[in-house]
Amino acid sequence: MAEANKPVETPEATEAADTKTTTATTPEEAPAAKTEEKKTEAKRPGRKPGRKPGAKKPGRKPAAEKKETAATTTTTTTRKRAVKETVHVQFSGKTYSTEDLVKIAKDVWKYDLKKKVGDFKSVELYVKPEESVVYYVINGEEMGHFKI
Repeated sequence: MAEANKPVETPEATEAADTKTTTATTPEEAPAAKTEEKKTEAKRPGRKPGRKPGAKKPGRKPAAEKKETAATTTTTTTRKRAVKETVHVQFSGKTYSTEDLVKIAKDVWKYDLKKKVGDFKSVELYVKPEESVVYYVINGEEMGHFKI
């Protein structure tokens, strides 16, 4: 009669036992299965319980996919939105934007100072509306002014 209570082992049950996923059918077998797991875990102190040796950590991706993820992250960080800035100066019924004033400064550089447009690197503009004059410093060395 003791033989009738024992489960019949099938090839599937044997495979399950090899992968440490045994199920206890009687109360006597349950403590034996737990002690086997504790013995194997005690042999490897750095190993976390619940994982098989050689098994990859959950949530980790293969190296090939990891490279793609890094490339995606890089492209998203380079896509920062630039703030569009526009300054308008209004006085005596006139309106000038920063683009207009920079264009006038480039024209002064090219036509009045007879310099190459490619040499125009930076410009600082100082608007003095009460005199209708813009003072400029081009490339940190050329100073002058023009009327607006």
